[in-house]
Amino acid sequence: MSSPFDETDFIDRELQVNPAARAAANAPATPAPIAPRPPTREELEARVGETQSRIAELKRAQEELERERAKLDEARRRRAEFETGRAETLQQLTRGLGLLEQAEFDARRDAEQLAKTLAGFREALAKVQAIQEQSWTQENWNTELTRALTHIENARMEWNAARLKWPVLDGVAAADPAGAKAGQPRSGWPDAQSPGALWKTGLALTWPLAVAVLLGVIVLAALLLRH
Repeated sequence: MSSPFDETDFIDRELQVNPAARAAANAPATPAPIAPRPPTREELEARVGETQSRIAELKRAQEELERERAKLDEARRRRAEFETGRAETLQQLTRGLGLLEQAEFDARRDAEQLAKTLAGFREALAKVQAIQEQSWTQENWNTELTRALTHIENARMEWNAARLKWPVLDGVAAADPAGAKAGQPRSGWPDAQSPGALWKTGLALTWPLAVAVLLGVIVLAALLLRH
């Protein structure tokens, strides 16, 4: 029995052409690429000019940035100076205010004490000046002498107390820091750890009164013996 007829048996597959290859074969030929030509002198000079222009622009921009940076640095410095100066000024003024307030308080206290001392001096001076020895008589001279010695003793005690409190009475300036030792009380009292100094001070304050009392006792004894 014979096989059925197949038309493809008579086609030469080697001669069969791919449509894509056929289209490529029928397409016009592409020209070969042309190599780029070297730049001309005018083109190079133009490029150099453009580069120089860009460099000049960059330099101007750099200078502008440098000026801006200098302004910022100056502003930063002034800001830091402002903050530091304000802090220092506030600290100094606060401390100075406290010191001056304390100094004012001390000055007022000293002024009050000085006014009391002046009043005591005026009173003692008036009493001493009021002693009129010419008016004493044979009958009252003992009494008047005792009264005069009492006034003089009170004035002397007022003077000695003022000398201890006000060094200016001894020729030492009140504002002279060299006139007093460091840590010494302003009132001028001697060191509490020096019994000898305390004894001398007490003796200086009390011996005139003791003499006046002794004289009064002698005078009174003489009057009693006379009677």
